Amino acid sequence: KGAVLPLYVVEPALWAEPVQSGRQWDFLCESLRELNRALTALGQPLVIRVGEMPEVLSRLADELGPIAGLWSHEETGNAWTFTRDKRVSAWARANGVPWTELAQHGVQRGDPASKDRNGWGEAWDRQMRAPVLSPPGALAPLDVTSDALPAAADLGLAPDPCPGRQAGGRVAGLRLLNSFLEERGRTYQKDMASPVVAFEACSRLSPHLAFGTVSIREAAQAGWAALARARAGGDAPDPVFARSLRSFLARLHWHCHFIQKLEDEPEIEWRNMHRGFDGLREAEVDEVRLVAWIRGETGYPFVDACMRALNATGWINFRMRAMLVSFAAYHLWLDWRALKAPLARTFTDYEPGIHYAQLQMQSGTTGINAVRIYSPIKQSLDQDPDGVFLREWVPELAALPAALLHEPWRATALELQAHGVRLGETYPEPLVDHRQAVAAARGRIAEVRRHPDFKAQSATVFARHGSRKSGSRKPGSRKPGSRNAGRRQSGTAKKAAGADTSQGSFDF
Repeated sequence: KGAVLPLYVVEPALWAEPVQSGRQWDFLCESLRELNRALTALGQPLVIRVGEMPEVLSRLADELGPIAGLWSHEETGNAWTFTRDKRVSAWARANGVPWTELAQHGVQRGDPASKDRNGWGEAWDRQMRAPVLSPPGALAPLDVTSDALPAAADLGLAPDPCPGRQAGGRVAGLRLLNSFLEERGRTYQKDMASPVVAFEACSRLSPHLAFGTVSIREAAQAGWAALARARAGGDAPDPVFARSLRSFLARLHWHCHFIQKLEDEPEIEWRNMHRGFDGLREAEVDEVRLVAWIRGETGYPFVDACMRALNATGWINFRMRAMLVSFAAYHLWLDWRALKAPLARTFTDYEPGIHYAQLQMQSGTTGINAVRIYSPIKQSLDQDPDGVFLREWVPELAALPAALLHEPWRATALELQAHGVRLGETYPEPLVDHRQAVAAARGRIAEVRRHPDFKAQSATVFARHGSRKSGSRKPGSRKPGSRNAGRRQSGTAKKAAGADTSQGSFDF
């Protein structure tokens, strides 16, 4: 044992990646400043260095003398971070420094060719139930200088106004966790799907899980304790709260399930999970449609409201994320790879493993999931029948009565004029016709799925990435009367989660 140097390295090349944004950087900076205050109280402030990891480590070794050991968390990031980790590993070997990476999720690291998903759920439960480590009581001070945190512009990040962005830092994360488990989460299961109430009903922990200010393990253990309280309830058990907590715990499980896909197959960042879909959309990216989608100017009010809310807050509930990608992939026929960078930049809670897997799942390129094409009109009527959310985020249409608000193109010219709406001027006309676009998309997807090799390739994908559940059927099939085929899971997750078609990975 010896002195410990708490170190965070700001890597400019990482922040030059097209998936990074100013809102993510601001959240991180708030978290680092809070961490620095906590470490300073223990005796040794956080040391910030700006540069590439191997070079930073070499400079520290020159300043401090031999480094006895290097500790970090296991990261399932994109190709850039994977390449960086290989460079750090090479540096550590060359300098005789043992490097210990500690698991931060229920993601299992190892040779994917030597394992499959059998037993994954049970391993997740064991890891989440292991004791949470306590912070040290004190740290010995070291005479080490720290760099200043760069401004976003210094890293080449574009201006990124996000007035509704969540605050970073562990204090904010624990406040969210506690308020959700004590009160806010009671109607979570019922309210998570609607953006009208999801901003309050969901835990909103996703950026804290992505940046590590709150751990999956402590969230799961706190959730299990809250579930036990709801079930016991003193004189009055609360079955409504208990069902919501089971859903929340299942989604913590799914969080790791999706990240595991990228851990096992890093190529899904840029390659279709099922190769039968290669060439389906790549040559057909329409920049006009892409820009209209990301700006919330598609002419479909509910799609535009969700995208504008996401742009302004850095968060939207998972059902709406799935609808946004579905609309882009099927209605606008945009390749998921064209979506990944602009969409990632809007997410304060961008998590590579979930991002790439979900883009493929919602675009229909996994080969093991049912094709799910959301109707933005049905979602609008189901989730926001009175138009509360629509009027907030699409004020151009706010004067319209609810009967016209969801589909303004159905209104007569006189009706639109009476409410100050001019389609094509004050609000865009629909980019595409819903029925025609969906029919064309279904036909193209069905053509791929009819290929003689499709099922064999799907089985290969399922062996590596598919979920497991007692009595599950073939990839993409469903039991009669059953919502999902799934994976065998233990504990709470077994009761509450379905299969890969679950709509839960971002419902935190």
